[in-house]
Amino acid sequence: MVDQLQLNIGTDALWVMNVSLSTIMFGVALELTVQNFKDIAKKPKGTLLGVLSQFVMLPFLTWVIVIIFKPQPSIALGMMMVAACPGGNVSNFFSLLARGNAALSVSLTAIATVLAIFMTPINFSFWASMYEPTNEILREVSIDVMDVFYTIVLILGIPLTLGMLVRHHKPEIANKFAKYIKNFGILFFGGFVVSAFAMNYENFLDYVHLVLFIVFLHNLTAMTTGYTLGKLGGLPHPDRKSLAIETGIQNSGLGLLLIFNFFDGLGGMALVAGWWGIWHMVSGFTMSWYWSIGKKYILRNK
Repeated sequence: MVDQLQLNIGTDALWVMNVSLSTIMFGVALELTVQNFKDIAKKPKGTLLGVLSQFVMLPFLTWVIVIIFKPQPSIALGMMMVAACPGGNVSNFFSLLARGNAALSVSLTAIATVLAIFMTPINFSFWASMYEPTNEILREVSIDVMDVFYTIVLILGIPLTLGMLVRHHKPEIANKFAKYIKNFGILFFGGFVVSAFAMNYENFLDYVHLVLFIVFLHNLTAMTTGYTLGKLGGLPHPDRKSLAIETGIQNSGLGLLLIFNFFDGLGGMALVAGWWGIWHMVSGFTMSWYWSIGKKYILRNK
């Protein structure tokens, strides 16, 4: 039944979601400089492994999980949507909290956001078409990859460009207002989440049990993939932690935006993205605490 479930948020709430995500991205871009990208060129190994983890391995392993567990098609499609999105902005905070490589985390966020403009629609359409039940939904919806691309350009690309231009030409203004603008966008988006949850409270309670395990497994796979690739690539422990967090903290807000814009809030997809947005905060805090002080605390009290 979850495949037939349509969640409703209303036109006004959808507008709030679009504006809030654009505002968050503008605030993030105010903190980015050309130097961030030059630093990537100087030490590309960690960033390349992070990009490989996020845009190649995670979508592929998501498809493997879907093939093995065969969740309902709309749930599978939601997993593919989340896996196709870039890392979430809060990943920088978690990386710092975990005593990871904060500079690498910021660099990965910057490059992933730029790449997402192209890679998110490509990854989503490719992997969704590789599994017949999800491909059938794509055929029914008749989604145009270019429409997804234009939406991501509007939500991510334009605010990113404008923010970096302001940072380059008016750095004093960028330094003064960056955090305020980003925090305002986050609060704005929080208002959307509360509104959407209130409008779909009963549906959430009735169906969320269907995605609890699969989101847990999906998120665990993402974090493990990032850490393992860092280890295989010979990166130091702080870098591995940052790769794990960057891969495990996905921009589920962008996923929700695309789901409500192009799939009319298809139930299984929205449940996956919505619950992922909650769960990755729990897992992010848990792993950050463990890597910062938890491991020493546990060993000391054995």
